[in-house]
Amino acid sequence: MVTPKRKLGDIGEKIARGYLKKQGYQILEQNYQKPWGEIDIITQKNKEIVFVEVKTRTVSEGQSLGYSPYPEENVGFNKKQKVIRTAQTYLLEKKYPLETFWQIDVIAVELNIQTRKANLKHIKNAIWQ
Repeated sequence: MVTPKRKLGDIGEKIARGYLKKQGYQILEQNYQKPWGEIDIITQKNKEIVFVEVKTRTVSEGQSLGYSPYPEENVGFNKKQKVIRTAQTYLLEKKYPLETFWQIDVIAVELNIQTRKANLKHIKNAIWQ
């Protein structure tokens, strides 16, 4: 059974993928999983690999749950460490050369259910070691 939280996340990831494609990114994988973490979207633009963490909230959800109203602020230390480790694993597993340029971006999607509109913020190189 798909939870409401998962449905919301899927919507945000779909919006993020559409945005990335329009920006010239090639989608390589989505929902890449390892026991210690997951990366929502893996892309390539030019010769750079970009790992993307997508955070989605509804307009009122952040306030009612006590979260920051900005979805991107909900990527905490532990999540950052998991994403870094998972990204490094992906690069090793796919045998990318050590000199491959890569970065981790965050895309924050804020959905307004009433108006059926979304605001998207792309924060490049948001997570680093």
